[in-house]
Amino acid sequence: MTYSLDFRERIMKIKEEEDLTFEKTSKRFGIGIRTLFRWQRDIEPKTTRNKPATKIDMCKLKADVEKNPDAYLSERAEHFDVSISCIFYALKRLDISYKKTSISPKSRRN
Repeated sequence: MTYSLDFRERIMKIKEEEDLTFEKTSKRFGIGIRTLFRWQRDIEPKTTRNKPATKIDMCKLKADVEKNPDAYLSERAEHFDVSISCIFYALKRLDISYKKTSISPKSRRN
């Protein structure tokens, strides 16, 4: 959970005005000590990611799903040169359900 910048500034201001320790401030406001140390170093909340949203071109993935609807996640991962979990989350973002398993259930083997 991200606390607002205004809230962070008020907490740190009260800590300074009342000359509270990190431990006392932590107990008073119910905030972790490490959080207070982090706020002292950098009070601004982190809002940006330093990496691209995805390695996969979503249009190409959607076209691949339409072209090969029966392909396994592992096959798609190999085709796009990414991990299986990357394919899973990309399909989830596209709102495409995927119900295949790589190992058949015991009930089908008999």
